[in-house]
Amino acid sequence: MTVLLCVAVALLGAVAGRAAHQLAGSALTRPPGPAPVDGDGGAAAVTTSPRTAVGAGAVLAAAVGAVAATAVVLRFGASADLPAWLWFVAVGLLLGVVDLREHRLPNRVLLPGTAVAVVLLTGAALATDRWDDLGRGLLAGLASFGLLLVMALISPSGLGMGDVKLVALTGLYLGWLGWPVVLVGVFLGFLAQGLLGLGLLAARRAGLRTDLPFGPALLAGALAAALLTGPWAVSTW
Repeated sequence: MTVLLCVAVALLGAVAGRAAHQLAGSALTRPPGPAPVDGDGGAAAVTTSPRTAVGAGAVLAAAVGAVAATAVVLRFGASADLPAWLWFVAVGLLLGVVDLREHRLPNRVLLPGTAVAVVLLTGAALATDRWDDLGRGLLAGLASFGLLLVMALISPSGLGMGDVKLVALTGLYLGWLGWPVVLVGVFLGFLAQGLLGLGLLAARRAGLRTDLPFGPALLAGALAAALLTGPWAVSTW
């Protein structure tokens, strides 16, 4: 592992974050149909100029991308599965930004993103003979999908089908690392969502019935579980 690789990946992560911010709300993420029309006095709630908001959002997305990509490199090193994890960061950034802005996880990003993840992890299994890990990842993705599907059917207002399909992607990656990592990742996702909701309630920024996007919490929980439940290729202390 070299400093040059970390710097290069951090720059790529920043570019991916900025690209995710630009693509959110584009034809790639929105369903086909007429453009939305402003109304109901929504413009009155804006307290900052659109240009300022867009600029701050792009900078934040780029920073998150750089940090996440660098952390993945430090965790997995120059391994065969590193491309798959960098892809997770890239597609996760786009899905997270879209869910925050639109409260939806578009199939045209989620489904191809999952397919590419399967291909990349299959390549890693082929290079390192980790077929057991790949099989466990596929099984974990299906199991996670089934679990959240049942929860969504029980409480349709709490979970959407986008969340159900997203947890199949996170389950695939976490299952590659082991069943305990799957449990930790799902737990951290729900914990992050709960803490966010409590924080917004305490700040009076949300009510008990406020619809909060769940995708960013699921993605953050999965990435945290991957980073915290295994040895790092490069020690940071």
